[in-house]
Amino acid sequence: MRTIIASVPVHLVQLVEALRARLGNPQFVSRHRVRPKDFTRQRQLTFPVVMLFVLQKTIKSIQRHLHDFLAELAGSQLFEPVTAGAWTHARAKLRHSAFIELNRDVVLPVAQAQPLRRWHGHRLFGHDGSLMRLPNTEALAQEFGRVEVKNDKGATGTAYPEARMTVLYDLLNRLGVDARLEPSRVGEVTMAIEQSAQLSPGDVVVNDRGFTGFVYLAEHVHRGVQVIGRCSTGSFAAAQKLFRLDRANQSVLTRLLAPPDERAALKARGLPVELDVRFLSLRLPDGKLEVLVTTLLDEQAYPTEEFLEVYHWRWNHETFYLMLKGRLDLENFSGETVEAIRQDFHATLLLCNLESLLTQPAQAAVEQAAVPEQNPKQLNRADAYHAIKTQLLPLLYSETPAAQVLEQLQRLFLARPLSVPKDRKVLRRKQSLNRSYHFQRNVRKVVF
Repeated sequence: MRTIIASVPVHLVQLVEALRARLGNPQFVSRHRVRPKDFTRQRQLTFPVVMLFVLQKTIKSIQRHLHDFLAELAGSQLFEPVTAGAWTHARAKLRHSAFIELNRDVVLPVAQAQPLRRWHGHRLFGHDGSLMRLPNTEALAQEFGRVEVKNDKGATGTAYPEARMTVLYDLLNRLGVDARLEPSRVGEVTMAIEQSAQLSPGDVVVNDRGFTGFVYLAEHVHRGVQVIGRCSTGSFAAAQKLFRLDRANQSVLTRLLAPPDERAALKARGLPVELDVRFLSLRLPDGKLEVLVTTLLDEQAYPTEEFLEVYHWRWNHETFYLMLKGRLDLENFSGETVEAIRQDFHATLLLCNLESLLTQPAQAAVEQAAVPEQNPKQLNRADAYHAIKTQLLPLLYSETPAAQVLEQLQRLFLARPLSVPKDRKVLRRKQSLNRSYHFQRNVRKVVF
């Protein structure tokens, strides 16, 4: 039976109309062009056209992409071809901050005005980072620094620019709230603490091992933000004790004291030097023991048994990075300048948030049409991204009614939903270099 959506939600129509209006707004253009005289002449590569071309990033060559893009833009009319060199000059006039503003001031407010999934009334966020290999140019090396390649025999004499990205990610609603791209030498914890300014009192952040130190906890507690963090076997003494005990569903309240060498710096920043926290031990499906530390102290309000599922939701952050670097092929950058790298990065985050919003009606329709006896279904996100790509110009750069374009998108989203087997568990295997190379060369499929 074909799944049908009754109507397109009004907030999505308003979102598309707001994006169209912002792209053509003279003040918006003025804020995000490099020089006052940029984008003042009547050219084919206007400010909104350049933004949409970046947003429609593909794995094609720039010249082929330009031909296809301008042909779609011209419709049945003849168009004057544009060279890849002209495109390079045009995008140099654009600041990447344009994509940040669209995401921050247009997309996220619409998303956050809708009912959001929460856990015990809290929004759940993830802190995590990922390294990205950049094109080997001198400008990028100066901006982000180089990393030397080593093997079992030591340094190889080869180096390449590398950046670290961190995205403050809403784990239950699939929204990237804040994104940073910094040199890889900047630590994940430092970036996470800076991004905590985007959180509100009552929010909960979930983090992996490597983040959970006293300073990290103190920064979040000072802001009224709760923490759920995974502990390593060599972390806090209370965590080490639970690892040695090797029993599941243990809950221990502990007062942590700041390390002596950090107390003066913490006091100078107005941060606490003593913290009341709770350590929990949980048994993973594979039999291993996991120990978490949390600032949620009330056992009755937050039972220990719930934390295994809550921490599992952190995997949504990992799959988000997999989508960025795998399906959307983020590291296949469309330019080699610092500004081009940042444009691609923030445009991809904007695209991900758009996909999360635009697919909500179709996903809800699939869930409502589900048969209890069958496995649940979900949208094919690879198909969803490709559908947005094919409809990007009608969606954001045409006079076609927004509701009409959105209705077509919903039909495309519903074309091939996926069946999700219940209680499916996929074992993580350590891949050999040969197997990984085969996957990257012959198996991996990009969709955008």
